[in-house]
Amino acid sequence: MFKNLLIIKPVTAQPHVDAGEPVEGSLKGEANLKRVLGARHLLLLGVGAIIGAGIFVMTGQAAANHAGPAIMLSFVLAGLACAFAGLCYAEFAAMIPVSGSAYSYTYATLGEAIAWFVGWSLVLEYLFAASAVAVGWSAYTISLLENLAAMAGSGWKFPAWLASAPFTYTNGEVLMTGSLFNLPAVLIVGAVGVLCYVGMRQSAFANAIIVAIKVTVILALIGFGSQYVNPENWVPFIPENEGGDRFGWEGVLRGASIVFFAYIGFDAVSTAAQEAKNPQRDMPIGILGSLVVCTLLYIIVAAVLTGMVPYTELGTAKPVATALEPYADLAWLKLAVEIGAVAGLSSVILVMLMGQPRIFFAMSRDGLLPKFFGAAHPKFGTPHKATVVVALVAAALAAFFPLGVLGDLVSMGTLLAFATVCIGVLVLRKTRPDLPRAFRVPFAPVVCVLGALSCLALVFFMGWYNWALLGAWTLIGFTIYFGYGYRHSHLRRGA
Repeated sequence: MFKNLLIIKPVTAQPHVDAGEPVEGSLKGEANLKRVLGARHLLLLGVGAIIGAGIFVMTGQAAANHAGPAIMLSFVLAGLACAFAGLCYAEFAAMIPVSGSAYSYTYATLGEAIAWFVGWSLVLEYLFAASAVAVGWSAYTISLLENLAAMAGSGWKFPAWLASAPFTYTNGEVLMTGSLFNLPAVLIVGAVGVLCYVGMRQSAFANAIIVAIKVTVILALIGFGSQYVNPENWVPFIPENEGGDRFGWEGVLRGASIVFFAYIGFDAVSTAAQEAKNPQRDMPIGILGSLVVCTLLYIIVAAVLTGMVPYTELGTAKPVATALEPYADLAWLKLAVEIGAVAGLSSVILVMLMGQPRIFFAMSRDGLLPKFFGAAHPKFGTPHKATVVVALVAAALAAFFPLGVLGDLVSMGTLLAFATVCIGVLVLRKTRPDLPRAFRVPFAPVVCVLGALSCLALVFFMGWYNWALLGAWTLIGFTIYFGYGYRHSHLRRGA
């Protein structure tokens, strides 16, 4: 019944374009996305997405529960896997500068069914990432508001029943928190969703301001926090394994799979390729530049945090603020960090809510999703209908799901997409060696194989419940594909 599941979408390298000019004309008169982003915008988009969740949220979770001070090694391992994948993304993004990211690349190399799987995995990466980061944003915002109230002489506390998800998942157990839902997380997703609806240029400008704020705060944290580092907190550097993935080298690798969540920013850069002025030159700069800058900052901040307080104290939704709490003379820095975290996490949510609608946009233009998701606003030039849907779902997830569950699902979706892109570069080198490539992965056979293997290895260290959730998610995805996408595919129908 189902034939040609691996049908491949023909690909041609895109020509260079001038600012504001779409690469491809619309054959059916639809509004298209506008090319308004330069290399600086793309670099800042990457930094905006990468710096945030990793430093302000996930570092503490991974250090306290898995890697200890060796969280620094976890960042090195995750960054190395990202470097391999980043090179592969840069080749694809410069050659095929469209909005679908890994989904579009896979469609051109490995076939439609696998492309659908990757596109559906990217929903985990972007949609769930926006929700997970919104949960972290909520924790820092509540802390900031309560600190400001204390400075004003008030004992006001944010209502606990509106401060978190109604349940949490810890050590294989589901525990009720007594909360109704996470109100601040819902509000920030709604606000950012409105910004993404209005336009890419406005979103990029807001992101640039936020990036400047949070980078300044992070540099201040490194500069002042390093003076309070106690090297004894780094001993033992790799705590003895307590069973499973709690510490030891198993914990370091598990920590790498968790903090991989923090590297999804350079992937988000590729979703903006169809809005880049000169994608052949600018996409590699945005992808690789943001990856290098942020990896260095991550390692340094991880060293400072685990040096300031014992790693066991960092397992909170606001680990940077937690590390500063014991030092009264750094109260001003704690306040600045909370402001920077609120701003920084806002930019991560912004980039995630920009990325997911554009993947839906690409899938819809291929016929795999309803036309609703492929609509572009005639004035703003944004995928406005998809943006509304994504924002509503992200807000619901942020309201009712805890950080740990959301973060692990994001990492799994990200790793699978990255591994597929690495394989796709090798496949296209064999099947279409004639295509001009503005950027080429150096030592492609080695880099691509190492990239795919390192990403898949990190997936292997996920817990069984993550695999169960991924299996259920994949089943839902292919039900949609065979129920709608397979029958409406433009490529299959010769459209």
